[in-house]
Amino acid sequence: MRSHAAGVFVLLSLVLLAAIVMASGVGAYHIAPVDVVRALIARFENEPLPGPISTVLFQIRLPRILAAALVGAALSAAGACYQSLFRNPLVSPDILGVSTGAGLGAVAGILLGLPVVAIQGLGFVGGLLTVLLVAALARALRSGSEILVLVLAGIVVGALAGAAISLIKVLADPYEQLPAITFWLLGSLAAIKSADLATCVPVILLGLVPLVLFRWRIGILSLGDDEASALGVDVRRLRMLVIAAATLITASAVSISGVIGWVGLMVPHMARLLVGARFDRLLPASILLGAAFMIAVDTLARSAARIEIPLGVLTALIGGPIFVWLLARGRRGIVP
Repeated sequence: MRSHAAGVFVLLSLVLLAAIVMASGVGAYHIAPVDVVRALIARFENEPLPGPISTVLFQIRLPRILAAALVGAALSAAGACYQSLFRNPLVSPDILGVSTGAGLGAVAGILLGLPVVAIQGLGFVGGLLTVLLVAALARALRSGSEILVLVLAGIVVGALAGAAISLIKVLADPYEQLPAITFWLLGSLAAIKSADLATCVPVILLGLVPLVLFRWRIGILSLGDDEASALGVDVRRLRMLVIAAATLITASAVSISGVIGWVGLMVPHMARLLVGARFDRLLPASILLGAAFMIAVDTLARSAARIEIPLGVLTALIGGPIFVWLLARGRRGIVP
């Protein structure tokens, strides 16, 4: 089984590299995969490159491709963590209202006419503040199952944030602000630049590192609180760490890409079919698969039609049928 998992990780890594190379060549200015590899090698060795290839590849496409990989990896990792933590295969990264809260912050920034960087910052802050509010509300309403109260508090706060977004859309300028708000809420990486990567990469890595380091202990949480405590795990502290880290990477991803659904729900199930339900294998498989999946979806979004298709629309169109197929295929063992 260990050799099988290692083979899957190698295969997923190769798929991710292939997705990066293929996506780098797709667009109005076509670049052959061989030329992409040569350009990457030349850039690594500080050799001169033709002007058009250098501009298109390193200033336009690669930042967007890397951002897509980061967003896909972050949402998939968060989804795998939430599903294991809440022992529920239908949980997704927005279960605590993170995506809706980040959306509210970004939408408020668009309404105020702020620059893109400030909009992204408000989206990130909105996601974090939402989870803090959910945690405070759950603490104030202590009764019964701690996880159940936390989920219910997330649903309530997420609904309130969604209502606030609807109100802002009513108040927004219908000719300038409303289209921008609607397009952002549907998800897009069209405005990504290298500076955006410099701000989001450290934050996403800050959230991913503890999840990877503690993946064995996180897997024990799926056994139940009593069993995990008997095995020496501080359940409450580890649960708060997982929620904080998963929230951090989700809010950071949503702040630069907009609200993209289905990725955190669907990709962990796909990874589970490849490597099984053990969390120490599920997490890295979800990260690799989510990154490759998001690159493929973003490439399709910017090349399938004359106008760019919102990412949220594509992930719903792709994710819905795939998730139904996964449920039908894994009825006997899809729940971790």
